Amino acid sequence: MASQTEPEIVLYDLACKKNTCFSLVVWRIRLMLNYKKIPYRTIFLEFPDIEPTLKGLGLVPLESSKGKYTVPAIHHVPTNTYLIDSVPIAEFLESTYPKPSLPLTSEFGSQIQEQLVPVIGSSLQTSVLARELPILNPRSQEHFRRTYEPLVGHPLEELIHKEEEAWTSVDKETRAVGELMLKNRAEGPFVLGERPSMTDFFIVGLIQCVRVVDEGVFQRLTKYPGFGEIYEACLPFMEKKD
Repeated sequence: MASQTEPEIVLYDLACKKNTCFSLVVWRIRLMLNYKKIPYRTIFLEFPDIEPTLKGLGLVPLESSKGKYTVPAIHHVPTNTYLIDSVPIAEFLESTYPKPSLPLTSEFGSQIQEQLVPVIGSSLQTSVLARELPILNPRSQEHFRRTYEPLVGHPLEELIHKEEEAWTSVDKETRAVGELMLKNRAEGPFVLGERPSMTDFFIVGLIQCVRVVDEGVFQRLTKYPGFGEIYEACLPFMEKKD
């Protein structure tokens, strides 16, 4: 193994003007690296540079990503292993660095994630997508518009006009899934109780993405039960952001 003073992992992440991680998916892996105290360094890529860079490393996108190259990707230096996509990366890290252990899946965690995605997907889309543009560098802004504006059918800035309606429509459901996150609160601060799991990192990656994009939306989201509590519990694993 490499010396603890040298990075064992090179993490490929998405660049932004704030020079910090804001990708919700990359944050899941970053939280895991920080939790396990695995030494790593980050290479930030602009949107248009992700595909040529990862292709150049010999990586092939998974079928689940429909042929698209995405971050996170990693290079495990000691074994010269390259991986793409958060799920196989998490599995590799857990098997290679088993202590401290991190449950990658659980029945209860899956229940929360399945409820969380559709509930807050629409509300955060209206709040975050348009506000994300200003934190991107110009080349990534152009790529972002080309990718997402055909999906929503209008300029991204217009999403904000639907913001209040979107949040109101899922208010009860957002509160319910947040309360579900607190089910094991008596046993500890995390979703499963005493120790974190990938479900915590799934939730916190989403929240931290929101926070980097817009503090006001972050405050709005974390006023719901569960969201703020899980976020605060994971703060010790968020010190390294770049």
